[in-house]
Amino acid sequence: MNFKKRTYWLFLLPTLFALLVVLIIPFFQGVYYSFTSYDGFQVSSFIGLENYKNLFSDEQFLYSLGFTAAFSVVSVIGINVLGLSFALLVTQKLGKVSTLFRTIYFMPNLIGGIILGFIWQFVFLKAFTGIADLTGIEFFRGWLSDTQTGFWGLVILFVWQMSGYIMVIYISFLNNVPKELLEAATIDGANRWQNFWKVKFPLIIPAFTVSLFLTLSNAFKVYDQNMALTSGGPFGSTEMATMNIYDTAFKVQEMGYAQAKAIVFLIIITLISVIQLQITRRKETEL
Repeated sequence: MNFKKRTYWLFLLPTLFALLVVLIIPFFQGVYYSFTSYDGFQVSSFIGLENYKNLFSDEQFLYSLGFTAAFSVVSVIGINVLGLSFALLVTQKLGKVSTLFRTIYFMPNLIGGIILGFIWQFVFLKAFTGIADLTGIEFFRGWLSDTQTGFWGLVILFVWQMSGYIMVIYISFLNNVPKELLEAATIDGANRWQNFWKVKFPLIIPAFTVSLFLTLSNAFKVYDQNMALTSGGPFGSTEMATMNIYDTAFKVQEMGYAQAKAIVFLIIITLISVIQLQITRRKETEL
């Protein structure tokens, strides 16, 4: 083995070892535990598919899956529309103001999810209540104590956090659009909307592939924002799938059952992500 190959394996082996210890071994342990009655300390019995049968009759888990799906769809649309809008705004010739806007829009992404949850909890509980007291508009009162407004509160929080990050992805693709094409379209009589839809949009389709994948996967994995903002309340009506799995594992101490839920949730996320990637990549090819 020559020096180049020895160096290659010298740098690669620590990474492979870390993946094996942190990801691969725990994954297969989790798969095994999903077929057992496991309380986090010991396996009392091997029960086969019993955990998987039970979760399909678990109303709260099924509800949390539906809630998570609805949250993900609305959030993904909101984040990508807002992120693209921000990107179009800051790529205009605004000078130093453009840099300021980029910083402002990206800053929420630098704040941790738990802190964000508490910030928006203050906004919804204190600021909104203050507005309701001053104006008499009851729309602003009790946002986190209602199922529908609690849902929209979570959406607002997540969209506010992720839009700036997705904006950066769209900016990188918009900056690579050849100016010659835009100038030629303008000379041919294209207005701003036609310039965007006929010239820019087809060239930034790959950005949608990346952005949709990131927003979709992150939306399904939301936990800390959910915990800090609503804790799943009222009465579990805003409980997302990740929180349901966590509570099953660490509050009820049914680790085996929680692992079965996690495996099913992983399969759902994987299938949705693969389908999304296939659809958007096909669209790239068509355009």
